[in-house]
Amino acid sequence: SFFLSFFLFLTLSYGDSYWPLSLKHFSENAALWGKSSQSSTFGCGPELALDGLSNTYTHTTSETNPWWRVDLLKVYRVNRVTITNRPNLGYRIYGAVIRIGNFPDINNDRICAVISTLADGATATFSCGGMEGRYMIVHIPGFQKILSLSEVGVYGYLAGNLAVDGATTQSSTITGWFAEKAIDSNRGLQQNTACSSTLNETNPWWRLDLRDVYTISDVVITNRNDCCAEQINGAEIRIGNSLEINGNNNPICAVIPAIPAGESYSYSCAGMEGRYVNLIIPGDMKTLTLCEVEVYEGGLTMSHAFCQQNSEEH
Repeated sequence: SFFLSFFLFLTLSYGDSYWPLSLKHFSENAALWGKSSQSSTFGCGPELALDGLSNTYTHTTSETNPWWRVDLLKVYRVNRVTITNRPNLGYRIYGAVIRIGNFPDINNDRICAVISTLADGATATFSCGGMEGRYMIVHIPGFQKILSLSEVGVYGYLAGNLAVDGATTQSSTITGWFAEKAIDSNRGLQQNTACSSTLNETNPWWRLDLRDVYTISDVVITNRNDCCAEQINGAEIRIGNSLEINGNNNPICAVIPAIPAGESYSYSCAGMEGRYVNLIIPGDMKTLTLCEVEVYEGGLTMSHAFCQQNSEEH
């Protein structure tokens, strides 16, 4: 197909560095790239919790301890889980337990939250505080229970992102656009003030201190989602142990030709060693804005039968 040929062209022409992160790894809602399953199915499959439609929902049979599970395929630090209740008979979700962990068996994973009540069609957000796990599970303890979920979201970042424990600085700061906002696990796609930004200046730079020397495999950069996506063009990613010229004299991992607005691109650094990760845009009258920087030591590694609310409720 055209798309397969295009992606093959990218790989042969540029290597792995210029693939969009959304194609390689995950979107903001990590659940969308996972594999969903549930304990049983009464007409409505587990994938309907990930279809983006609030009037469709999953449905188990009436059973003991029904569950729904998403395999995220990678281990994540989960900051929050969102649950949207079905548009009717929403009381069925009362008492549901949200678990995060690395075991597909529901009884071995840690509890993030318990859903006491949730109105019909309502969405609730549950903080999981960075719990690590490959699986997110919702289950209802008890006999003759039915589990229905309209939509599920899992938000966080891949475990192993070294940047979150680092310290940041930059050459200058636009009011409110602090350097540390580039490592706050918020990609700033809805609110660009969640990003870092320098002033318009000569050779603007941003630096991350990892606090120790690491062998770095990948650096992931998320670009701003508004007027000025082209400002990232030509930025250099540098990795090393020297603070000469504020760290901007360290070896180059990659040069960023362009990143579309709001996109995250991953750049392979092939095991470069260093304590400092710098981004710098050479030239006059440049502004460096970063909505998220992620640094990894290891490799980053359906049918549509709609179950909609209708006159025949079950």
